[in-house]
Amino acid sequence: MTLFDIVRPETDETPTGALRVFTFFRDRLLSGELKAGDRLLAERELALALGVSRPVLREALRSLAMLGLLDIQHGRGAFVRAADASVLGQALTLCLAPQPNILDDVLQARIAIECQAIRLACERASERDLQAIAGMLDTLVDSLDDPETGGGVDYAFHLAIVRASGSGALMKIYEAISPLLMRSHVERRRDTFREPAITSRLVDAHREVFLSLARRDPDQAERALREHFLIGDDLRRRNLIAAYQPQEKQP
Repeated sequence: MTLFDIVRPETDETPTGALRVFTFFRDRLLSGELKAGDRLLAERELALALGVSRPVLREALRSLAMLGLLDIQHGRGAFVRAADASVLGQALTLCLAPQPNILDDVLQARIAIECQAIRLACERASERDLQAIAGMLDTLVDSLDDPETGGGVDYAFHLAIVRASGSGALMKIYEAISPLLMRSHVERRRDTFREPAITSRLVDAHREVFLSLARRDPDQAERALREHFLIGDDLRRRNLIAAYQPQEKQP
């Protein structure tokens, strides 16, 4: 890449120096001009081309490195890294965590991702994918009385479905919100594990999701998945009603 490859966008507002660096990096990744393993221009050249000071450039590059997007090697320069979803997930979790009712909101995002993922998985899942999901189902049955372990297994079951979709974008987004997803799984298990009728429905729901996927029936698979999501909501609603229901007076 040469200095002439960097064209600063003409906008009505002049972005801050750091934002200019981030925008440059983002746009070059989107266009394919930068790929994992590529080395950025030398610091002096890049600062000059972007019209930022070298201290501002260094700070912006350090921020990108903290996000796992750059590997800064002393004496060699800055190299593009493949995005690490776990690092990006921590940053995304920090952004989302202060929002009210965040777990309910994340559940809506989860439903959107998984419903599309399972439809794709009905077309693309390999036999190895199906075997992996079946193994998760067996483990899930053995962990019904342990919210922590069961929540982790539940997450792994659904993650395996998203992985079976073969969609790199869906997988990255799902992994990026994985800390919140894991917390959601555990809390939903805490709400249900003392209710035998609910845990029985939970097993049946997961089994139906798997069987629909194995039959490669996308409409039934999505329907089974949506019905599965309603189990925890149904229990919480009934518990809320019971808590405020007037108690019958004893004779």
